[in-house]
Amino acid sequence: MRWLVGWSSIAASFGTAGTTATGSTDENRTVHPVGAQLLWGDPDPLWAVGDWRPDEVRVVTVDPFTRLAVLGCCAASDEELRVGLFAARGGALRHLTAWAGSYTAVVQVGRRITIAGDLAGARPVFYTPWANGTAYATAALPLADLIEAQLDIGHLAALLACPETPEALRDSTPYAGVKRIPPGHALILREGSREITGYEPVASLAVAAPEPEADRAMDAMRDALVDAVRARLTAPRHAPGVLPPDPGPVPGMGPAERRAARGAPAPGIGADLSGGSASATLALLAAGLPGVPGTVLGHGTGAGERLLAVTFNDLAAGEGREAELERARAIAENPRLHHVVVAAGEEALPYADLESGPLTDEPGPSLVLAERHRRRLAAGSADHLTGLAARQVLDAHPARLADLLMDRRRRPLLRPVSALAKAQGASAGSLLVPLTVYRAARRLARTPYRTGLEAAAAHLPSANRAVASVNGPVGASLAALAWSRPGPAARWLTGEALAEVSVRLTEAATRPTSVQRPGEARARAALTRAAADHRVLEQAAEVRSQRLHAPFLDNQVVRAARGLPEALRVQPGARATVLRSVLAGAGIHDLPPGWGAPSQAASTAATRTGLRLALPELLALFDTPLLADAGLVEARVVRGALRAASEGEPVPLDGLADLVSTELWLRRLLARRGTCWTGTAAPRRRAVASGVPPRPTLRA
Repeated sequence: MRWLVGWSSIAASFGTAGTTATGSTDENRTVHPVGAQLLWGDPDPLWAVGDWRPDEVRVVTVDPFTRLAVLGCCAASDEELRVGLFAARGGALRHLTAWAGSYTAVVQVGRRITIAGDLAGARPVFYTPWANGTAYATAALPLADLIEAQLDIGHLAALLACPETPEALRDSTPYAGVKRIPPGHALILREGSREITGYEPVASLAVAAPEPEADRAMDAMRDALVDAVRARLTAPRHAPGVLPPDPGPVPGMGPAERRAARGAPAPGIGADLSGGSASATLALLAAGLPGVPGTVLGHGTGAGERLLAVTFNDLAAGEGREAELERARAIAENPRLHHVVVAAGEEALPYADLESGPLTDEPGPSLVLAERHRRRLAAGSADHLTGLAARQVLDAHPARLADLLMDRRRRPLLRPVSALAKAQGASAGSLLVPLTVYRAARRLARTPYRTGLEAAAAHLPSANRAVASVNGPVGASLAALAWSRPGPAARWLTGEALAEVSVRLTEAATRPTSVQRPGEARARAALTRAAADHRVLEQAAEVRSQRLHAPFLDNQVVRAARGLPEALRVQPGARATVLRSVLAGAGIHDLPPGWGAPSQAASTAATRTGLRLALPELLALFDTPLLADAGLVEARVVRGALRAASEGEPVPLDGLADLVSTELWLRRLLARRGTCWTGTAAPRRRAVASGVPPRPTLRA
């Protein structure tokens, strides 16, 4: 795991604790992170921790107290970074977030430090009071170690009960005392004081923004995606220290086997080519851009420089994979693509090998898929492109129907509600679907923010009793037409846990807030949830010396997607339409039949198969679960749900993934040894060292 950490103090020395940073005069009392490189020193030091590549760490300095650090994949030139530094010195923070790529920017001007988060939340910023100052980091666990924090059980309850409701999660983290800044905001530190400010305009409920021109929005989307992919292609690929040393020739061992022995992926650029429209778009864009996308060695093809395209063939996922494989093979006929099919059986199903895996910064449902993704990524390149989160970035949230009604635009609702009626099938009830959806959208459009949250808070305590049936896309769309809704795991939480989360929502309803349109607000919350889970996946399925790139989460791509007309986004198949337009603008027109077709059925089949095979281990996991010790669930209820899901009953599989991943994360956290800090003044114990107390009082 790679992270950035630093702090801002009131004075050059740290208050009553007597703790100073590395490089100070008091060498007998120091604290610094383990395995870190110092980017700048006292009085407000900044470190980069982990296996950062040389090209991923850039520092621009004007004078000793005017400097900018950019960590990650950033396409800006040194001169552009310098211009951004001067703009930030004048208060223009948005300039720091407008370059192509995915990165974290930190600016120091005098004793003022500014740390900008991203729009999606894939690169979050955390902070905590420490030694009369403020410590900040791009990971929460190091800060928890620094202040020796305990678990915030209330945050875990909210994460399970309302994962897509920021009002329930607020600014908390799983660690008491460690806070998170919201996406689209920056943390500003001045002489020990803190300020959180937004750098992105927020749409108002009362004033509707003018509808953008569709062609211009499509062009902006194409340019943003092309720039995002180009940012990954133009960065140095073989900087010193990136790959472990080659062990040299070994009898009977080819280049691929030597890479495996070193634990390193193939050098160069690769991409997913699983048949999904988003990942295929990135692969085709990367293969079509000028330059050398990557080097595929040791395959005996003699083809030279090509992009490594990986297709995951899930042999145990049931039917429906052949059409996807055929589409991938057709796309891979591009001469600049080298296609590799990774065949995997039961060992790569969801819920496989749950006992192994690293401790992630936070829990997330991707923990149950980590081994599956790790096997796919191990066959990829040192820089691997993936289309993750494209659905949340490009697809319209159902609540956007309410936004259209608020603007008195009813005509764009005809096609989506008709598609829902068609998905319901031929039945008497399908005739009423359009009217039912329209009424729900109109009700949401007429519900004020505060009223909607108060209603959600009132209904949440009964979420584990009045469980709605799983009835396909119509039911999911109707449930999404609300300011807040319970998460899929809420049906298995205890009444006490739900009541505490309800208190959080009630308090949030009374706090001043920038009023947003419901569709836009719910769409941003869903994107934040997906970005957080992607961050967990990066850490859980990490392959040594590999970088997993998700260009759809880049700032400029998110901005371009938000510029698409709502009337276009709500139409059926809008994502495939947008991506076809992007590829056509890049000169790519020949796509195989069925390209862009959803493949959710195969994923659901694989999840059920994996859950059924892993049922004995899962039942043992919830024999005496830590979640029950914390008062969040009852063990027998979860075991019953696991058995029901393995037998094919209509149980929300994503809710079970939330529960299993949170239990796994708690066990890994409590089994952890050591801290993230060293030095004579380092914390004496790790975070949550005493474990989960029996039946703790939940923090509201």
